[in-house]
Amino acid sequence: MTASITITDGIAVITMDDGKANAVNPTLVAALNACLDTAEREAKAVVLAGRAQRFSGGFDLKMMAASPRSEVTELVKSGGRLAMRLYGFPMPVVAACTGHCVAMGVFLLLACDVRIGTRGAFKIGANETAIGMSLPIFAVELLKARLDPRALTKAAILAHLYDPESAVTAGYLDSVEDADALLPAAIRTATELAALPGTALATTKRLMRQHTLDAVMPTV
Repeated sequence: MTASITITDGIAVITMDDGKANAVNPTLVAALNACLDTAEREAKAVVLAGRAQRFSGGFDLKMMAASPRSEVTELVKSGGRLAMRLYGFPMPVVAACTGHCVAMGVFLLLACDVRIGTRGAFKIGANETAIGMSLPIFAVELLKARLDPRALTKAAILAHLYDPESAVTAGYLDSVEDADALLPAAIRTATELAALPGTALATTKRLMRQHTLDAVMPTV
């Protein structure tokens, strides 16, 4: 299974784990959407985590290279829809960034409300330019919405990859923890946020982010 969910005391912990890089492909997208369906019915807040040392390496490039253009286009669009679902999700979403997080993986990270990373020699960022790809609209809008404006050229156009501490300065992460403290910190944060009035939070999140959602959704 590429993604699983456990719910304890109203906190849904969704874990991506394909045993490798957590590449974003149709299987992972479907699994994450199924987990979010469950969380939306049964939980009050979400923690999105990866496997040890890997949050996500982005789109499955091997699959994309072997697929017809139409399937590649649909995969990119489905990734965008998933990121926008997280970005507008009607309850708090906390990311536990467990390690390397690049390309599409970083857009899932940026879509979460609070982003906590793991200390270590990990790379975080949008490396599309460096691998000869252009950023899709949803990626551009998430970068503009979540990063420090002073970091945008370096991060988005020049494809700089950050370590966790400098990712905080750029705006990819809000804070970092040691590996063994990461998931407890994310669950603790989600529990605190789950105490906020749910309807007010969902409405305010939607109003604050509607401009970005409106700019993206027609393209995905």
